[in-house]
Amino acid sequence: MNISETEILGWVASFIWPLMRIGAMFVAMPLISMRAVPARARLILSLAMTFFVVPLLPPLATVEMFSYTGVMIAMQQVVIGLVTGFIVQMVFATVVFAGQGVALGMGLGFASMVDPENGQQVPVVAQFYVMTTTLVFLGLDGHLLLIKMLLDSFVTLPIGIDGLSTNDLWVVAAWSSRMFAGGLLLSMPVIISLLLVNISFGVAARAAPQLNIFSVGFPITLLLGILLIWLTLTNVLDQFSGVLTDAYDLIEKLLRV
Repeated sequence: MNISETEILGWVASFIWPLMRIGAMFVAMPLISMRAVPARARLILSLAMTFFVVPLLPPLATVEMFSYTGVMIAMQQVVIGLVTGFIVQMVFATVVFAGQGVALGMGLGFASMVDPENGQQVPVVAQFYVMTTTLVFLGLDGHLLLIKMLLDSFVTLPIGIDGLSTNDLWVVAAWSSRMFAGGLLLSMPVIISLLLVNISFGVAARAAPQLNIFSVGFPITLLLGILLIWLTLTNVLDQFSGVLTDAYDLIEKLLRV
């Protein structure tokens, strides 16, 4: 049985290139990319999924893995995987942005905790929003849908030097503005309500200068903020579902699925 070096490199390339696309998505997508998930677990998951996907892929072109074309193909796989996971990551950044705005309006900007997603200090209100939206994301099987779309992309965007173009990357950069717009939509009802309360406190302070507005206003603002979070939580989850749907529509457009 004679096996040439070219055949061995071809077999390795047919496994490495899909692994790069799948592994890059797991590095960037929410939940699996969090620091609490060991890198070894992401690697095992990527290897297992690639092992089952490779036999189903269409035949690959004969390209030397360490040639210029092979390197460009590898870079395309990494970009496709990173972009797919990064778009959904921006959806959760929208929730964090909204929670920070609500926390500052309530006077809870100083109350923060470590976000297990990125290891940074975020307000507790933002963390509460992240936990609730994560449950919605899992309940809608958003992670499974994302994985399915990536696997379908091996048919619509076969492994090759042609993948995402520069225009596609500009589309993703332009869609990032949706993160800030969505964050404002999520937090606007609470922020506006708290702003009106603070304006009324300012009028009361001018009318009665002897009133210690700080000792009276902070507990009222805090309790009102908690009440508003409870009343607007359903609307926040609906807005999150809308932003998530827009993100998946963008991914479908980019991956041609």
